[in-house]
Amino acid sequence: MEKVRFGVIGIGNMGSGHVQNLIAGKVPGAELTAVCDIKPARLEWAKGVCGDAPVRYFADSHDLITSGLVDAVMIATPHYFHPIIGIDAFRNGLNVLSEKPIGVYTKKIVEFMDEAKKSGKAFGIMYNQRTDHFYQKMREMIRNGDLGALKRCVWIITDWYRTQAYYNSGGWRATWAGEGGGVLMNQCPHNLDLWQWIFGMPSAIYANCEYGKYHDIEVEDDVTAMAKYPNGATGVFITTTGEYPGTNRLEITGSKGKLVYERGHLMYTKNEIDEREFTFASNQGFASIPSKTEEIEIPEGHGEQHVGILKNFTNHILYGEELLAPGYEGINGLSLANAMILSSETGKWVDLPNDGEEFWALLQEKIKTSRMKEDADVVFSTEGTYGNK
Repeated sequence: MEKVRFGVIGIGNMGSGHVQNLIAGKVPGAELTAVCDIKPARLEWAKGVCGDAPVRYFADSHDLITSGLVDAVMIATPHYFHPIIGIDAFRNGLNVLSEKPIGVYTKKIVEFMDEAKKSGKAFGIMYNQRTDHFYQKMREMIRNGDLGALKRCVWIITDWYRTQAYYNSGGWRATWAGEGGGVLMNQCPHNLDLWQWIFGMPSAIYANCEYGKYHDIEVEDDVTAMAKYPNGATGVFITTTGEYPGTNRLEITGSKGKLVYERGHLMYTKNEIDEREFTFASNQGFASIPSKTEEIEIPEGHGEQHVGILKNFTNHILYGEELLAPGYEGINGLSLANAMILSSETGKWVDLPNDGEEFWALLQEKIKTSRMKEDADVVFSTEGTYGNK
């Protein structure tokens, strides 16, 4: 294979960007050969962007998948359809790159991963924030032991402000039937992924999720969560779409020091002596550990983002390059989101990992009373393809 032929399924906000990146030749070794959307207007837009390029246009995902025109699909549809389309693609011998989140409920993602394994094809997820060199550096330092024994991770990510007009822009938005959740499912999948990618997966979650606290919506727009980790460390995750101005501050503390990432600056405070050693060795009750704070310069900045993931996925298929964001890891961040909502509903800690059955039952009940408009462009389904209502 000299080039990977891509089909983009879903040309909304994200899919349109992938179409433009591919048609502009920003991804060496990749070419756009097919596009799919259920809206005729979006296909017309794609035709205008692609011009005379040899691209075929489809109104149904299965028709694109079985056309013989593509080697890989980039799935950028509403969330419920990600595993549905991905499973269809794997069963037809295609490589799959999915937008985030990998889906809405982990029970379906297990099936998605099983089909990926059976197919032997490449499986990736568009976690473009993993290309950000600030986050990469934090992960590297933790794995190198620069922070010592990990104690706490606190992420205040409240700069996701959205107006009511945003939620009114689509009949499927912020509904259980159309989107499967709110800020956790739409705005925070990257943050939830990075939280566990950098600090590790917790063993239990406890959360308070407020539904429609700041907007006329049925899903969560304000979340405060706590986490427990196998080594005894703890975590806090706070997010909302209802605060302005917001904060984006990631703070990680260990026995050897602290990392703080905020406003494009990564600050590192290094203890001269490990706190665990110092606290039992010192004979002074109010002693302080000598430490030094410095800013870590990151010349590479925020990385190549979406194009970087497309390049990496293409190179993985062509040359065996290691995937930066394997699709199999998409279940981790989704598990955190599911656990937060389930914990809020039950008032209990939710252990991780779990089989997802309890959350799936809860989600089904919420779907029954969902306010998603009947004329919305997306209709919830556990089966079928994008394009069939």
